[in-house]
Amino acid sequence: METVIIHPESKEQLNALKAFAKALKIKFETEKSPYDPEFVEKIKKSKKQAQKGKVVSYTIAQLEELCK
Repeated sequence: METVIIHPESKEQLNALKAFAKALKIKFETEKSPYDPEFVEKIKKSKKQAQKGKVVSYTIAQLEELCK
């Protein structure tokens, strides 16, 4: 038998998947993410900004100057 891992993106999706599994009498396990949801959202937002080219680049010299 196979194991299926699903990553819901919202509480609504999670609840629907749980209800579906319960209705079909499918055994399932849940596991809390070790990451803070607020932190995860910040990372996703930053990734989208980077994909759109909204980034700032620094040279090593500029970073060294900032650290002085």
